[in-house]
Amino acid sequence: MMKTIFAPKTTYASLTSLRVFAIAGAIAFSLGALTGCSASSGAASETGMTHDMGLHDMAKPEIPVTVTPETNNAAFSSADIMFAQMMIPHHQQAVEMGTLAETRAFSPVVGALAAQIKNEQAPEISQMKAWLKTAGASMNMGHDMGMNGMLDSTSLKALRASKGKVFDDLFLKGMIGHHLGAVDMAKTVLDSKNPMVQKLAQQIIGSQTQQINFMKTVLKN
Repeated sequence: MMKTIFAPKTTYASLTSLRVFAIAGAIAFSLGALTGCSASSGAASETGMTHDMGLHDMAKPEIPVTVTPETNNAAFSSADIMFAQMMIPHHQQAVEMGTLAETRAFSPVVGALAAQIKNEQAPEISQMKAWLKTAGASMNMGHDMGMNGMLDSTSLKALRASKGKVFDDLFLKGMIGHHLGAVDMAKTVLDSKNPMVQKLAQQIIGSQTQQINFMKTVLKN
């Protein structure tokens, strides 16, 4: 003989409690979603350099990629090796220019930009040196070859001797030409078979093109 099982009675009080818990849960979920959106929006607003950005944004490098002297099994072609051998001293001059700005720049914006350039290019130098070591190649080409955008000895001497607004003007004009040369060099290995070389080339082109546009805007003001 089957027994009839009766469900417990649902009272008005219990229904009210369920509604309260459901509403509270929905509110908590909504607040969590809004907090997540706010955090994401904040992070997005701090990435990318725009023409109207302020010093607060400039102080934070817009490219958060960490470059390490990693290697993989892909071989380095002769073009890859020549690119690294040329770009290392090119980057080293940019780092020197950034170091000069620490004590000579007049504008805080120029100082922040110079620091950003150093923070990007110093790790890239270490990365390219690791590539050459892995490939068993020399750290330099063994002969003097002109590199686009490099400041000559006269221009570098003038930059070292200047301070304040004069320094800022020379730094910005010199770095624009320097970056244009680096972008041209990076384009030569965009079709590299080595994914690391290709990635670095894309990174240099993207970052330095942005900085060129920003420096042109600063010069106009």
